[in-house]
Amino acid sequence: MILTDAGRSYIEACKRIIEQVDEAEREVSGEYKSPKGDLAVTSPWGLGHMHLLPLTIDFLREHPEISLRLVMTDRVVSTTDEGIDVAIRIGVLPDSSMIATRISSIRVVVCASPGYLQTRGVPTKLADLVNHDCITVDSLVTPSSWRFASDSRPIVTPIHSRLCVNTSEAAILAAISGAGLARVMSYKMESARRAGDLRIVLEEFEEEPLPVSVVYAPRKIMPLKLRTFLNWISPRLKARLTPGADGERNPRTAKRAKAHP
Repeated sequence: MILTDAGRSYIEACKRIIEQVDEAEREVSGEYKSPKGDLAVTSPWGLGHMHLLPLTIDFLREHPEISLRLVMTDRVVSTTDEGIDVAIRIGVLPDSSMIATRISSIRVVVCASPGYLQTRGVPTKLADLVNHDCITVDSLVTPSSWRFASDSRPIVTPIHSRLCVNTSEAAILAAISGAGLARVMSYKMESARRAGDLRIVLEEFEEEPLPVSVVYAPRKIMPLKLRTFLNWISPRLKARLTPGADGERNPRTAKRAKAHP
């Protein structure tokens, strides 16, 4: 069944009416006068599990009149259809009517254990990868290449995948155990890097960092619970995702900064 133009207009009008009723109920319940009520937040699974969940628990301790539903999934959740107030997104966002605030960025890095690098050598150029054991991430097929960049140009490089797993968390554990080189988001391996269990290699060939954004729908009047959450979570999440210039700065960006102070 295909909706007519009149049918689509009718549905949009109904949505606006429902939104107006929701706004009226919130105003009556006092959500615009004090931070209280229910919030729904979504994020990618890994980021949510490692960073957003512990921050959310701290937030709830400080704001006892707010309840929160946290949806951690790598599926792109529709904020409108699934009643989500705030979405944490990784990557370039499509054009939309949503409000997006960039709070950080995430590198995609190649890493390995010091023991593996001592035994097999440190790769210094992309062509070296075919002679190394690579740990890849995919649930359907075994990848045969990785993407890099040089002088802002994308490069697809063949690799030799000896182990393929379906989560980046498993790839990191395998890399720590010395199984080979893994290519993962930097925030997921940062604690292992700081502990000395993993080292980053081939930094000069990394693609541009992926933006991390807080996204929410525009409102005529923002409920205080939502404003409170946004103001509380944004700086804390930024701090957790940017642990230090040496760990999160893209080396190609750093070189440009030195050349053009």
